[in-house]
Amino acid sequence: MLQKGPLHARIIERFDHMPQQLQQAARHILEHPQEVALVSMRELARNAGVQPSTMTRLVKFLGFSSYDNFRGQHADVIRVSIDGFAARAMQQDEGSEDGDGLAQRMLHTLSSQVARLCEPDSLLRLSTMADRLGKARRIYVLGLRSCHSVAWHFHYVMTLLGDKTVHLDGPAGTSGDGLIRAGSDDVLLAVSISPYSLYTLELAEAAREKGLGIVAITDSEVSPLVAIAEHVVLFPTESQTFFHTLVPALAVSEVLCGLLASQNRTESLEELKRADRHLSAMNTYATSIPRRKI
Repeated sequence: MLQKGPLHARIIERFDHMPQQLQQAARHILEHPQEVALVSMRELARNAGVQPSTMTRLVKFLGFSSYDNFRGQHADVIRVSIDGFAARAMQQDEGSEDGDGLAQRMLHTLSSQVARLCEPDSLLRLSTMADRLGKARRIYVLGLRSCHSVAWHFHYVMTLLGDKTVHLDGPAGTSGDGLIRAGSDDVLLAVSISPYSLYTLELAEAAREKGLGIVAITDSEVSPLVAIAEHVVLFPTESQTFFHTLVPALAVSEVLCGLLASQNRTESLEELKRADRHLSAMNTYATSIPRRKI
């Protein structure tokens, strides 16, 4: 996990009171604190996708008289992970590359991101979330747009262990109807990353108003889901290409399913046997594949 900047807590505390452009700049600093110490203000602003004046306003919003004073607070935040700023800077110097080079960098980054989930804080978050999900009567699962695959994967695996999950994925705008009979004994598992789906946030808020516990798989400590969730597991989305990666989120989903299955091994085994019998009776999978003669 990347080292937290010295102003990490202050930025998070004041994040909700910032205008949108300041939030964009602050989010970048939270995720890349080492850049403050390594690059100029203009380059930091460019990396964050904002104007230099926005970075100046953020610094003053946080109580600093100048950017140099702000930067001085980050002087010792130089440790960079393998997929961090220094690595990207070196990659930019390499110029053009072939497909094999890009593939190697992507896979290296992904393996590093998944490995970071093994750190003690992440393992504790996973265990705590699994315990909360295990105590729920029903688990309502929500993930829209790119996060749909993560939510569906969790629900699909859990259907092999029984009927505890409800996937909020109704057609014709009826996703929220799945919450009609939900109550305080239930939990909503919400998955969302920046830019956050407005409907996901609205459904999560509606679930909370109905008394459901909220747990979230999301990408940042300033994600809107963090403010309403009892438990959160964070995962990185930074990618070597134009789209966010969801590989770490899928890893989180699989770990949660494994932890839930292990809570009652005897019951889980019986449910898996029942699923096997049903799938066999439905002739779901090919038992043999004839080889075509060439």
